[in-house]
Amino acid sequence: MVGPVYVGVVGASRATEQDLLDAEQVGRLLGERGAIVVCGGRGGVMAAVSKGCAEAGGAVIGMLPGDDRSDANEWVSYAIPTGLGELRNGLIVRTADVIIAVGGSYGTLSEVALALQAGMTVFGLHTWPIEGITPVSTPADAVDRALGSVVG
Repeated sequence: MVGPVYVGVVGASRATEQDLLDAEQVGRLLGERGAIVVCGGRGGVMAAVSKGCAEAGGAVIGMLPGDDRSDANEWVSYAIPTGLGELRNGLIVRTADVIIAVGGSYGTLSEVALALQAGMTVFGLHTWPIEGITPVSTPADAVDRALGSVVG
């Protein structure tokens, strides 16, 4: 693969405290390793992964559901207002090389389903126990396996 790896990180906007901590660590590890994070750009898991990545010097693409860039969380490097609502989940998936799901709700489930339908690799940390998702137990395991699945 040429250039950086684009890792889609998906999860709930109203996440558990553990999911927020895990997402921030996933972001930090991805940022340290030069990956680009792609997410929904707003709150919850999206903000946590963005914070971790940005604080590690990494770049974050936020695919926003609305038309206003200012809706992005403060750690998004590149805010893309899609005006598509939840349909923007498809853009998140198709921009990424691999997906990490952290926790999640129905929006996360739609992103996972779109990724699996597209033949993408999905790693799950405390997320939906469905066929096709490879479960991981820690943020480090998620990042190692996600990056290894694309570059190795």
